[in-house]
Amino acid sequence: MALRHFFLILMVVSIWAFNNVAVKWGLLELPPLFLTTMRFVVVAAVLVPFCRISRQQLPWLLTLAFTFGFMHFSLLFVGMRYTDAGTGAIVVQLGTPIAMLLAMVVLKEKLRLIQLVGIAISLSGVAVLSGSPTIPAWWVLCILLCSAFGWAISNMIVKKSPPIKPLTLTGWISFLAVPIVGGASWLTESQQLYALSHAGWRGWFGILYSAIASSIVAYTLWYWLLKKYNVNLIMPYSLLTPVLAVLMGVLVLGDSMNSFKLLGASLVVLGTAIAVINLRSLRMHARFPRLRRR
Repeated sequence: MALRHFFLILMVVSIWAFNNVAVKWGLLELPPLFLTTMRFVVVAAVLVPFCRISRQQLPWLLTLAFTFGFMHFSLLFVGMRYTDAGTGAIVVQLGTPIAMLLAMVVLKEKLRLIQLVGIAISLSGVAVLSGSPTIPAWWVLCILLCSAFGWAISNMIVKKSPPIKPLTLTGWISFLAVPIVGGASWLTESQQLYALSHAGWRGWFGILYSAIASSIVAYTLWYWLLKKYNVNLIMPYSLLTPVLAVLMGVLVLGDSMNSFKLLGASLVVLGTAIAVINLRSLRMHARFPRLRRR
């Protein structure tokens, strides 16, 4: 891998990690569902005018607007209102092993024993995290787990859906999620427009960073890198995101670090790495560098 591409990967995972800090700042001034709605409004305004969809793709996008737009993003923002940036990132990382289990049950995909061991280790990490004071109540953990579950379901839907370009997918999910998340905000939150009109730089930074940097810029670079290199070489780097989120939460937001959080994070990341990294493929890349590029 070219050195400049390695630094691009580090930049992408750092953008995603810092998104947790940006969201925490935004939540200081805006209600979580309204913050999510504004994020989708910005993404849709930037992408939808340049992306067309077919009638065949629309039902799949509507489903994803609920599972990815509402279940994943909205519940993540709600959960992060009650916990710190690092803890939220760690729990949502479970979306990967959950997706693998769902694929095994629903899509009849086979999992090797080592993958099942990795998933079990990840789930044990959540059990450890449940004892951390950074998760104030059991229902906060449930909200974050539902967010991870929404991400996992969305991956299966994307796998079964007709081909949709990544930025088209991002833009139209955001557009179709606006009435769903906006309606939930209208029913359960209050004084949203007042909060927006009185928001300072933290509120607006949370909206714009989450929409433009995390969704549009980072995902564009990520998909570009996936086109240049094999998936098994690129995907493991995404495991750095929760690790960096924990560090940024401590350094920028002053989040606490305790033994529950440290051990739980280690188990979740280690278990996910064992479940998703194809060591045989990585060894082949190391022995035959020319096979790294598609």
